[in-house]
Amino acid sequence: MFHTYAAIGDSFTEGVGDELPDGSVRGWADFVAIGLARHAREPIGYANLAIRGRKLGPIVDEQLEAAIALRPEVISFNGGGNDMLRPRMPEERVAGRFRQAVHRIRDEGIHVLMLSGANPTEHLPLGRVFDARGVRLTEALRDLAELDGVTFVDNFNDVGLRDIRYWSPDKLHLNSLGHARVASNVLTALGVPVPPEWGVEEVAAAPPGARSRNTAAYYREFVLPWIGRRLTGRSSGDGRTAKRPALDPVEP
Repeated sequence: MFHTYAAIGDSFTEGVGDELPDGSVRGWADFVAIGLARHAREPIGYANLAIRGRKLGPIVDEQLEAAIALRPEVISFNGGGNDMLRPRMPEERVAGRFRQAVHRIRDEGIHVLMLSGANPTEHLPLGRVFDARGVRLTEALRDLAELDGVTFVDNFNDVGLRDIRYWSPDKLHLNSLGHARVASNVLTALGVPVPPEWGVEEVAAAPPGARSRNTAAYYREFVLPWIGRRLTGRSSGDGRTAKRPALDPVEP
């Protein structure tokens, strides 16, 4: 049972796609914190240092030591998704940095919750290219799951999670249903009950959504602005800071 939890990563961990009415984002890591608090039957400390748009290098450089300094009992770690979307991906370097980060957390006596991201590639342009990269990166790191003090949650190979019902309109980020399913995967891996009112099982049992099509409007609204940021060296995370930089309490 964990009573302090810190999360590091990119938009997947920040919670982009699960927007609340006030404009803030929630996401699977927030759901996991709620599940841990309910299981403990008391408040837990939860920090989320993830920032959208970050590649793996900046996640490790900017977030890892800050998370370790909080001295949580468990750190969730995901990254590499933004690296996969670049024209070229230095796969060995990305895998090596990921591996070093996992060992760094373990060396501090902190449990590692290692996640692969959900797989959006069935709905994206050039999806087959990105899918192949994700497969290779996941397999290159799978041996880390056998280490003591590591829990691996393989969302990339959760086939049900690829259904369009779990994805936001940009088809790159999960929606609230998708984030709830990832949280369910995480809590199950940790041996923590999933709150039934989240409706994860009911949604999973429903018929799959219709196959999506990438229309001209989709390219105008989502793809072209993304390309524009790449060409100008900008990121969706520019100027942003962590939404929960300290281990603030989460009530059961």
